[in-house]
Amino acid sequence: MDQMKRIRLVSNSFYNTGLELARIRDLTGAVQYLQKCLNLNKYHIEARNLLGLIYYEMGEISEALVQWVISMNFQENDNRADHYLEQIQRKPERLEVVSQNVKKYNLALQQAQSGSDDLAVLQLTRVVEANPKFIKAHLLLALLYISHEDYTKAGKSLYKVLKIDKNNPKASWYMSIVKARTGKAEIERRKIKNAFSHRQMQDDDVIIPPSYKENTGWQSVLNIGAGLLLGAAVIFFLVMPAATKKLNNEHNQEILQYNEQLNQKNEEISSLNNSIETYKSDKDSAEEQLNNFLNSNESVVNQYSILVKILQAYRNNNLTEAVSLYAGFNPALFTDEKDLAIANAVKQDIETNGYQTLEDLAYTMWSAGRLSEALSYYQTCLSIRPDNPKVIFNMAMINRSQGQTDTAVQLFTQVVTQFADSEYADRARSQLAELAPQSEAAGAPGQSMGNQNPSGTEPSQADSGNSGAAGTGTAGTGTAGADTGETQPAADETQAPAGESSAPEESSAAGE
Repeated sequence: MDQMKRIRLVSNSFYNTGLELARIRDLTGAVQYLQKCLNLNKYHIEARNLLGLIYYEMGEISEALVQWVISMNFQENDNRADHYLEQIQRKPERLEVVSQNVKKYNLALQQAQSGSDDLAVLQLTRVVEANPKFIKAHLLLALLYISHEDYTKAGKSLYKVLKIDKNNPKASWYMSIVKARTGKAEIERRKIKNAFSHRQMQDDDVIIPPSYKENTGWQSVLNIGAGLLLGAAVIFFLVMPAATKKLNNEHNQEILQYNEQLNQKNEEISSLNNSIETYKSDKDSAEEQLNNFLNSNESVVNQYSILVKILQAYRNNNLTEAVSLYAGFNPALFTDEKDLAIANAVKQDIETNGYQTLEDLAYTMWSAGRLSEALSYYQTCLSIRPDNPKVIFNMAMINRSQGQTDTAVQLFTQVVTQFADSEYADRARSQLAELAPQSEAAGAPGQSMGNQNPSGTEPSQADSGNSGAAGTGTAGTGTAGADTGETQPAADETQAPAGESSAPEESSAAGE
């Protein structure tokens, strides 16, 4: 029991000593005694709170928080540490700044150790500006200044440290180095020597006062006038230029701010104009797509219109009109099941019962000189029955008459290669011999062409194999047309369709 009491007494003695040292701002010595006190009695709340305050004063906020949190764990009620923690928690941004300063200090320490003194000085300068009481940062900054022989800045940093902790051993040591390098140590030594080297006054020593001369009135006026002139000169040459410069700087800053605001507004206006142009472009594009969609054959609206017209033609028993409308009909675009069933039924009926009518209609358009429509109808025929060489041959003839030589050659070649056994193969070879003599299909052996025109078979000649009487009459007409130079469809070799059994008028009647 006596030993525990003795430990408390020694602990309290260390605490009292540390408290006295803290009052005279010997913080380093106070920390040492307070740590000894806590080593003997870790439950000494006053010593731990005081140690936290000293750490806080030295700029080591994290160490202070540690001591106060430990103190609260030992004594939750009636503890000043609670007040300290509450004050810090009211300013969370302060803790964030402290955390950033500690990181910057550690980074500066690493940079200094790696030889990047300039970067370390820059980091430490920012740290001490944010936390002027951070002693470790001041000491490291002073050491870097000393290493670069910048003793003036080093002395300023050390002076701030000694103002906070007047007996800091590192600061005192660095200060002695600075004074020795700058010669201030010798000056201070001489001052101290002179202060104690004067002879003490004796009782019979006489003090002779300096002479005194009382000023006259004119001298006072002159002195006042000189003072006024000097004051006016100071105001004119020192105060006014500084004030004018300050006003100019303020005006320049205002102008810069207005220019920045104006630029921002101009950028916003430009951005809005660009957005308007983009929206207009999108609108025009959407309208164009809508018009194309509504007006094109591929649109659902047009397909419904074609379907209605085809059904109306069926009601009127006009198969020719239904077949002509079928060229632009696409049942695949219908989505409704009922409508799709009707469209498929129409498609099947036309492809089964209306094919010949469609072919005759194509012939009629060709005979009338409407070559584009004839090609469209022939193309529809080909989509229904792709193995019809007569349709392909007639399409080739139409393309030839339109000057589409390449397309005509392709179609003639298709007849020769895919339908070599048909009656149109030899005709296609004769056409290829004229259009593309170097073509392999043109040079292939074929049937005898002695009775055929080299430039193509006339309608009458094409029909001679099907109807002798009609062929004879038509042939006569074709010969007459050739003699007179006429270019009628029934006699023109490059326009008239081959393989039909009657004249265009008769084909149209048969189609109906």
